[in-house]
Amino acid sequence: MSEKDINVVEIMKLLPHRYPFILIDKILEINLEEDTVLALKNVTRNEEFFNGHFPEFPVMPGVLIIEAMAQAGAYLMIKKLMSEGVDGNFTVLFAGIESAKFRKPVQPGDQILFEIKGINIKKRMGKIKGIAKVNGEVVCEAVLMAALKQN
Repeated sequence: MSEKDINVVEIMKLLPHRYPFILIDKILEINLEEDTVLALKNVTRNEEFFNGHFPEFPVMPGVLIIEAMAQAGAYLMIKKLMSEGVDGNFTVLFAGIESAKFRKPVQPGDQILFEIKGINIKKRMGKIKGIAKVNGEVVCEAVLMAALKQN
């Protein structure tokens, strides 16, 4: 099953994150057979974190790039489990971060494309590999683990 162009309103129906912490703007495509999702984040100068990180050279904090990657992965995990008949009322919590690498700074005006691949998604745990790109260049990559807590 594949879906395209899922807006932030639909994303927030599954994820509990809200402004200023919802960090993905759109799911471009999700493919549950292949356990993949493509998500988009438009980085704008008016985001809260740029007030202090850094006013003279605004750079999106790496931890927030990882968080956005995790949110896209959480969406994939919840949709995957729902497609298997599991109740989708979950909170997805970080369980670990492996081999995170930051390649280039992300600045206002950039558009981040997150390419997420499920490595192992189960009812209580999930593992994904994420790659974040700006203009086709890798800016961050990581393997993330999550614990799924049913609400």
